[in-house]
Amino acid sequence: MQGWIDGFQESVAYIEQNLSGTLEIEEIAKKAALSPFYYQRIFGAMCGMTVGEYIRARRMTLAAQELMRSEQKVIDIAVKYGYDSPDSFAKAFRHFHGITPTEAREPGAGLRSLAPLHIKITLEGGNMLDYKIVEKAPFTVVGIKKRFDAETSYREVPAFWDEWMKDMKGLKGIFGICTDMDGKTFDYWIADLYLPWEEIPAGCETFQIPGGLWAQFPCIGALPDAMQKVNTQIWSEWLPSLQGYALAGNYSLEFYMPPAKNPEDTVSYICIPLKKL
Repeated sequence: MQGWIDGFQESVAYIEQNLSGTLEIEEIAKKAALSPFYYQRIFGAMCGMTVGEYIRARRMTLAAQELMRSEQKVIDIAVKYGYDSPDSFAKAFRHFHGITPTEAREPGAGLRSLAPLHIKITLEGGNMLDYKIVEKAPFTVVGIKKRFDAETSYREVPAFWDEWMKDMKGLKGIFGICTDMDGKTFDYWIADLYLPWEEIPAGCETFQIPGGLWAQFPCIGALPDAMQKVNTQIWSEWLPSLQGYALAGNYSLEFYMPPAKNPEDTVSYICIPLKKL
C-alpha cells in the first residue's frame, strides 16, 4: 500500500512544483502510475474536489500571499498563475477569496487559504466493503451517450439522467458506463444489454464492453447516496490495499437493479475492470 500512496503523493508534489507553470493531467497522472481517467476519479473521491479545483485553489492561495508581501503588479502575478488578463484573474480571485486583488493588499484583508495536500490513508475496522472478483465474457450494450468534461461531470451526469428520464428513448437504463476519451473528457452511456433480435431505439447506438476480470461491489440503499458511499470506499480504502491485481481499461460500469419498494433495499453495483499482476 505504501508504494501506491508514495506515487500519489509524488503527483501532488509535482502539482506544487509547477503551480506557476503549465500543468497537464497526463503528466500529473503519470507520477502516480495511473491513467488520467482513473487518477481524476481517485483524486475526487479521496480529496473531495477535482484536480482542477485543487490547482485553482492552490494558485489563488499563493497569489494572495504574493499580493500581500510584494509590490508586484497584479497583471504580473496573474500571468504567473496562468491568467492572461487582469479581469479574468480578478474574477477568479474574487470567486475564491470574496474580495478583489487590490483589496487583498489592504491591512487586515480577509483571505482564504488551501494548504498543500498530504495523502495519508488509514485503514480502520468497522468499514466493511463487500466485493467479489468475477470473469465476464465480452458483451454489447445499446444506449445513448454524452461527452463530459471530467471537471464538471459530477454535476452534469445526474442532469443527463434527469434529461433521459423525461423521454427514456426506449431504454430501461440498466447500465451507466464511463469510457475515457482523452484523459480530460469521457463518454457516459445510459444503456441496456443489446439483444440482436431487437430493433435499436432511435438515437441510440451500440458499444462492446471487453471481456475480462471485474471487481463487483454491491451498493445497498437509496440512490445516489449508497453508490457514492461505496465509490468513495473503493478508491480511498479498497484500492490502496489491493494486492495481486491492478486497474485495467479506461472504463467503469454501474449496474442498476429495479428499484425496491423501500428505497433503502435498492441494490445496485459498481464494476471496475482488473488485470492480474
